[in-house]
Amino acid sequence: MRRLDGKVAIVTGAGAGLGRSHALALAAEGATVIVNNRVSRGGRPSAEIVAEEICSLGGRALADTSSVADWAAMGGLVERAVRECGRLDIVVNNAGVLVWEMIADIDEAAYDELMAVNVKGTFALTHHACIHWREAAERGESVSGRIINTVSGIGLFGFARGGVYGASKGAVLSLTNVTAMEMRRYGVTANAIWPEARAGTSKGIFPAAPADPAAFDGYLPENISPLVVYLATDAAGWLTGQVVYIQGDRVRRMEGWSVAGEYHSAAGRALTPAELAEALPHLYGTLPKLQPETGLQDALGGIDPGRESAQAGSPAAPGGDPATG
Repeated sequence: MRRLDGKVAIVTGAGAGLGRSHALALAAEGATVIVNNRVSRGGRPSAEIVAEEICSLGGRALADTSSVADWAAMGGLVERAVRECGRLDIVVNNAGVLVWEMIADIDEAAYDELMAVNVKGTFALTHHACIHWREAAERGESVSGRIINTVSGIGLFGFARGGVYGASKGAVLSLTNVTAMEMRRYGVTANAIWPEARAGTSKGIFPAAPADPAAFDGYLPENISPLVVYLATDAAGWLTGQVVYIQGDRVRRMEGWSVAGEYHSAAGRALTPAELAEALPHLYGTLPKLQPETGLQDALGGIDPGRESAQAGSPAAPGGDPATG
């Protein structure tokens, strides 16, 4: 039995590159794939070309040419999956647009198009799929939903000329986390992949294919799709709300923001600009490191022997703790 026998998947942006590779890989593992793409190749919808390719290999596929930025069309796509295929198990939000411009140079039309596809498109399909799965779970049906989003290192770390693209992928990162939180109770996981491979949106960023045809090409889209297949399986139900990097022969666990330091105002009230001017350089490591077991308050205020002596002789505060000044 194959890993995805009986499952139904929607893959957006599946007319070429990574999306096509994901669709082929999911179908090879037994899933019925709805191939979504709005672009044409050679006068024919690319979604139809890829769906026919899957069927010629013995798989099952349908084509969909609607835009992911069309909110109602994404609702119709989920309904079509359930109506024509009997169910929906997997959503791969792969469709994306890359605009490679400085923040000062981007125009409104390019900004709007990118955000419509990368953010609204991911959100719209996720929204309608989550409605379907929540209603199914509330009817008492068994749900094993899988959402696999696509992000980028530009969204995690930033990169010059990638401001609007990075902002869109940062939004998808946040959406992935929140979806994982909200949908876990209904049997749905949400994860994001950070793929590095040559595709239509990579715009020459990655190395060209090796001259030796027998050499391993670490930047083929096909290297990415096994991760998508695994995340789509029932066996991956333990993993949700995560970002996984994959390129060539390597996979990485990514971790997000964490608290690296904290300071409280000396007065126990709102911080002042003057106090922040002292505290922030310590928090961000631009001043010498503190002595072990030394608090930031002591480091900023220094040790006053007179104050320490006075505190040592103070009467006990309520509860038996030494009073502090």
